[in-house]
Formats: sequence, structure tokens, C-alpha cells
Amino acid sequence: MKELIIIAIGAALVNNVVLSQFLGLCPFLGVSKKIETAAGMGGAIIFVITLSSAITSLIYTFILEKTNLTYLRTIVFILVIAALVQFVEMFLKKSMPGLYQSLGVFLPLITTNCAVLGVAITNVQKEYNLLQSVVNGFATALGFTISIVILAGLRERMEYNDVPESFKGMPIVLITAGLMAIAFFGFSGLI
Repeated sequence: MKELIIIAIGAALVNNVVLSQFLGLCPFLGVSKKIETAAGMGGAIIFVITLSSAITSLIYTFILEKTNLTYLRTIVFILVIAALVQFVEMFLKKSMPGLYQSLGVFLPLITTNCAVLGVAITNVQKEYNLLQSVVNGFATALGFTISIVILAGLRERMEYNDVPESFKGMPIVLITAGLMAIAFFGFSGLI
């Protein structure tokens, strides 16, 4: 149990996928304009990463390793991720059309989000079992969601601030993300 808690805290806070590893920056910067949209993207990422962690772990352990086809892991992982994203996209289009419209092009881009693939490959490289893979995937996605929602909240507040003209738009967002990364670096002493 202690090992799972360490994996969770490490994945969510210490080695935050966005602010430490710099993976998944496209949706992090693109969808973080409003808290509702950022939370919706975070929910989609949580679903996709958690499920893909479980499925890729099972496929890697019981199929790829047993048949000595481990060199196919990247292709297989991408196919699993693409299928899950299609499922999420169909679900959101049917049940939450407003969120589906607000996520726009960033929803299908989860397929190519390097954070999702990065978690699956990290699980293999660290030789996590199924439970550890799922915990790592969920915690990583939770860390992504925390980061994107915090940035969205800060961006909403920055709309009403007096920002110098040369820093308006993406420059101030990048500076804010950099300051968030420094703040998250403070969690490095937790584990």
C-alpha cells in the first residue's frame, strides 16, 4: 500500500507530467482558457490514461512479452489509445455536446498526446504490474488535471489584470506555466 501511495504522489505532484516532464503541453496551453473546458479535458484525460494504462499493461504482459513482440509496444499502445479516444469522443458528442464543441480539435488530439503514450511506456520501463500501472496512470492524469485547472483559473483571472502589451496572450501564459513548474518543484521533497 505504501508503494502505491508513493507512486501516486510521485506521478501527480513530484513528477507532474506537464510541469516536470513537459509532456502534453498542446492541450495544456490550448484548452486552459476556461475552467469548465479545462476540467472537461482533465476528465477525458483521466479516463483515457487510466484505461489505457490498464489495457496496455495487460497487452504488454500477456501478449507482447509472451510472444517476444515487445518491439511492437509503441504501435500497439497508440492503437489502444486511439480506440479509447474514439470512445470518449463518441460519448461526449452524444451526452455532452457543449463540452464536445468547446474542446474542439483538442479532443481528437488526445490520441497524439505524448503524455498518454508516455505513461504507458513509463509503466513498461519501470516494470509496474497491473495495479501499479493503473495507479500511476490515474495519478498522472490527476496531476495533469490539477495543472490544467489551476492554469485555467489563473488565465481567467489574468483577463482582468493590466498586463503589458508585449506580454499579452501566450507570453504571459508561458510565464505563468513556468512559475507553476517552479512551484510544483517544491513537491520534490515529498518522496
